[in-house]
Amino acid sequence: EASIEIMKNLILFAISAIALIPTDSLNGVDAYAPLAGVSVKSVRNNEPIDLGNFLSSSSSPESSTDRTMVILGTYAADFNAIEYVQRLRYYLPLLKEKGISKVGLVLNCEVEAAKTLVQMADLSTDETDETCTVKLMIDPLGAAGRAFGVGRGWLPEKEDMSPFLKLFGMLWGLGAWATLPAVIGGYIGNPFCAQPWIEDALAVGQRKSRWPDNALELDEETGLVKVNKFTELPYVGEWKRRPLELATLRLQNMVDISIKNWKSLAPTEEALDAGVLTQLGGCIVVDNQTGKSLFEWKDPGICAVANFEDILEKI
Repeated sequence: EASIEIMKNLILFAISAIALIPTDSLNGVDAYAPLAGVSVKSVRNNEPIDLGNFLSSSSSPESSTDRTMVILGTYAADFNAIEYVQRLRYYLPLLKEKGISKVGLVLNCEVEAAKTLVQMADLSTDETDETCTVKLMIDPLGAAGRAFGVGRGWLPEKEDMSPFLKLFGMLWGLGAWATLPAVIGGYIGNPFCAQPWIEDALAVGQRKSRWPDNALELDEETGLVKVNKFTELPYVGEWKRRPLELATLRLQNMVDISIKNWKSLAPTEEALDAGVLTQLGGCIVVDNQTGKSLFEWKDPGICAVANFEDILEKI
């Protein structure tokens, strides 16, 4: 009984903390000003892209719901960047149904690192398919995120302090207050809020032989999910997000994406000097017809990226 009570208290703590995170802080205001004139680079053709123009230009002017989304990711080996890519893979068809005609995915890394990450997450982009609505871009030094106003992490002004020490402090919530609630939430689950992208990302990982590889039972011929073993847990198997499900995915991401591929995904020395290791991410959805922001998010911690279920509801 004591352990059950502790779990209840942890759930209430995580839910109440995450509920404090603003999901649309600039809803209804002009969206382009912070990113106007901010240039990133296309991975497909190496050409510069003005994010202000990307957000303001219409790709479906005849549509009554023409919208653009920009995700300002982090460096390619980072939890937040990995989860943004995994969530985008699952939710892209649903975002299209909501009128999002193009998505800009900006990563704070070099070209090859960006290609590697989206390939590992099995996300299609314009780099391999010119007709794809996801435009893969890079901003190795993180200038676009800073212009947007993303979190800089712990003690960004201390340039003589090791960025890895700063990152260690952020794991405990320093300069990134939502880290602990987000991490704890991955272990204890949530009986109320579904996150179906987790199962999809786990399936991609298992098909690519990443460990842990026993959370799902996949069809040998199609690779589709036959059984999610978290649904078989007693008492909590019927929760919208089962305990340990997201934590298992994050372990898979850490071991077989981030750590195993650190040399190819890690920031360069120049990027480390620019503060990319501790810089957080964010995203924005803009109505191209009105020029207004429909949804805006700035990550308040590690693993605390935008909830795409909230995005679908808001737009």
